[in-house]
Amino acid sequence: MVGVRKMLRTIKQWLGKAKVRVQDQGGLGLPESIVAVAIIGVAVVTFVAALSAGSIAVREGDQEAVAQRLVRTQLEYIKSCPYDTSYSKVDEPEGYTISVGVAPTSDNDTDIQKITVTISRGVEDILTVEGYKVNR
Repeated sequence: MVGVRKMLRTIKQWLGKAKVRVQDQGGLGLPESIVAVAIIGVAVVTFVAALSAGSIAVREGDQEAVAQRLVRTQLEYIKSCPYDTSYSKVDEPEGYTISVGVAPTSDNDTDIQKITVTISRGVEDILTVEGYKVNR
C-alpha cells in the first residue's frame, strides 16, 4: 500500500509540473497567424501561376507540332502529285486552315515551282514553309 501511495504522489507531482509547463507556453497570436496565412497564400498563388504558364506552354507546343506535321504532310502530298499549277489540300484538322501557294521561280524556267504552305489557326498564321517542285 505504501508503494501505491508513493507512486500516486509521484504521478501528482509529475502532473503538477506538466500543468505548469502547459500554462507557461504561449500559443500563436493573431499577428503570427495572419503572417502564416499570408505566406501560404503567396505560395499558393505562385504555384497556380506556374501551373497556368506551364499549361499555356504545352498548348502552344502542341499547336506548333500539329502545324509542323500538317506542313510536312502537305509538301509530301504535293511532291507525289503530277506537276501542275494548283494542288489540292490534305484533310485539315478542326480549327486549322492550310493555304497552298504555287508560283514559278522565274519567267524563263517554267519547270521549277516555288510552293508555299501556310498553316493558320483562326486568324493567326502559325507556320509558313517554302519548298520547290521540279517538273520531271
